[in-house]
Amino acid sequence: MIIKLEKIKVQTRKPEEAIDITPQVEEVVRKTGVKQGLVNVMTSHTSSGLLVTEGIPCLEEDILTHFSRLFPEDEDYHHRRYLDYDGRLGFNAETHLKSILGGISCFFPIEDGKIVRGSRQTIYFMEYDGPLLRTYMVQVIGE
Repeated sequence: MIIKLEKIKVQTRKPEEAIDITPQVEEVVRKTGVKQGLVNVMTSHTSSGLLVTEGIPCLEEDILTHFSRLFPEDEDYHHRRYLDYDGRLGFNAETHLKSILGGISCFFPIEDGKIVRGSRQTIYFMEYDGPLLRTYMVQVIGE
């Protein structure tokens, strides 16, 4: 049994963006040598996410546009206040809500050393509160 965890850093460039990380995840799986198993991908941030959808620029824009409509920046959020527990002002409720709705992880089976996914499925790291240096984790489990 092989269990491998790799932490990957990504520097986002915009306040919100969709970054295709499919090649990086495939490379981690390839390097482990796992032939049969599972791969899990997870962000370690509460204002970013992971999405799996068709990999085309117009859909990337649609996702970000509609998330912004659902969770506008100027809304009167309860989170937008002084947070006693950490001594800071909460200012980014909408980014946390986007992360909750979109999700923070995804997983795929591995067969014959390759990720099993639909022909149009793309794995996106979703930045909702950038630009920032972010970390996501790829864990491969199998034989």
